[in-house]
Amino acid sequence: MDATVAVTDVSSVGPNTVAIVLESPDGFDARPGQFVKLSATVDGEEYARFYTLSSPDAHDTFEITVGVDPEEAGPFSRHLLELESGDELDISGPFGNEYYEDESAVVVLAGGPGVGAAVGLGERALRDGGSVALVYKDDAPAHEERLADLRERGATVVVTDGELGDHVADVHDGDAQVFVYGFADFVQEASDAVEAAGGDPADAKVENFG
Repeated sequence: MDATVAVTDVSSVGPNTVAIVLESPDGFDARPGQFVKLSATVDGEEYARFYTLSSPDAHDTFEITVGVDPEEAGPFSRHLLELESGDELDISGPFGNEYYEDESAVVVLAGGPGVGAAVGLGERALRDGGSVALVYKDDAPAHEERLADLRERGATVVVTDGELGDHVADVHDGDAQVFVYGFADFVQEASDAVEAAGGDPADAKVENFG
């Protein structure tokens, strides 16, 4: 699907991190773990980037989480950070096959900006009556309010800036579907931790941000 949609809200959710809420176009059906392509013209140049949903559904609106270091941000990233309610973006999607499919138990491993996908998936799984364990690695955590809410609602939530191994071993359940969201180094670390905990990394649903 290709559409032009309006921004309905932009809010800070952590250091150099914003959550952008967009209107869902008619017929848009995206599940946690899927991603969209955002496009815009900035200073006469066309830009496009992919972002994973950070909302539990996309019925009326959907959310993405954007983390950017202002000192390293390019024109499109700065454009996203400066968006206001009523601004418009072009979207395509949803894309991705490694998404939540109503699994009754999930283990979500997130590094850095992967926390957006993790909280959205965790919220959806809890809403559906499933069990949720989430391990999030970052030295400057985002979405702390939503992480705290997940914990209060019964999810196991671990936030760390250290090694994953022991934490993954504590939450790994052979019956749970593992999801991994993050950049390549984190994906490798998470895969190694899953294997060390007795799981098969090939069975995990993985989104590698590059």
